[in-house]
Amino acid sequence: MDPAPADVEVIYEDNHLIALNKPPGLLTQPARGCPDSLEARAAHWIKVSRSKPGKVFLHAVHRLDKVASGIALFALTDKALSRMNEQMRSRLVTRIYHAVIAGRPPRDQGTLVHFLRHSHLKSIVAAEDAPGARRSVLEFRVLRREGRLTLLEVTLETGRYHQIRAQLSAAGCPILGDTLYGSREKYAGDGIALHHRQMEFIHPVKKTPVELSARYPDAWPLS
Repeated sequence: MDPAPADVEVIYEDNHLIALNKPPGLLTQPARGCPDSLEARAAHWIKVSRSKPGKVFLHAVHRLDKVASGIALFALTDKALSRMNEQMRSRLVTRIYHAVIAGRPPRDQGTLVHFLRHSHLKSIVAAEDAPGARRSVLEFRVLRREGRLTLLEVTLETGRYHQIRAQLSAAGCPILGDTLYGSREKYAGDGIALHHRQMEFIHPVKKTPVELSARYPDAWPLS
C-alpha cells in the first residue's frame, strides 16, 4: 500500500471533519484541466491513512482562492457538511485572515464597507443599487509594521468573491503580490500574501468549540 502523502499538512482531523493548511498556488477543488487540488490530496490522505476502500466522502465547507493560503475545512460526512453549511449561512463561524500590504491602511483599525459585484473573474466596487452589487463588510487592524510592509488582521463579516482582496485594494492597500487588484509588489511564486490564519466554530456533531490555527507559508514576508 502506498504511504499517506507527505504533501498535505493536517491541522485537525476526526471522523467528521478534516482541516488542512493550503499552500499558495494550489486549487481548493479540482478544475477542468487541473486535477491537482487540496481536495484531491485530502481524499487521498483519508483513503490511504484510514485504509478506506472505494470513494471517500469529502466536501469543502468553504473555499480559498488559489493564490491564498491557510485553513481549508472539509466535511467527511453528510451530517457534518449540512450542519457546517448552516453555521456558515448563519455567520456563526469566525474566520480570521492575515494579509501583508505595502504601505499603510487608511487607519490602524476599522471597518470597510463596499458594494461588490462579480465582473470578469474579479470583484469590483459598485454603486449600492448596481445590478448584482452585494454589501461586503470586513474589520481590520494593524498587527505589525516593518519598513514598508504592514501586517493586517482581517475578520470577515460577509463572505463575498475575492472580498478581502477587492476591499483592501479599494482602500488603497492591495495585498502583496496581488497584481489582479493593483499590487506592484512581488510575493513568492503565483501566490499572494493572504493567509487564513484562524477559524472558530462549534463542532457539528460533538457540539464543542473548535479553534483552528494555521502556520504561515515559508515565504511569508512579515510575522
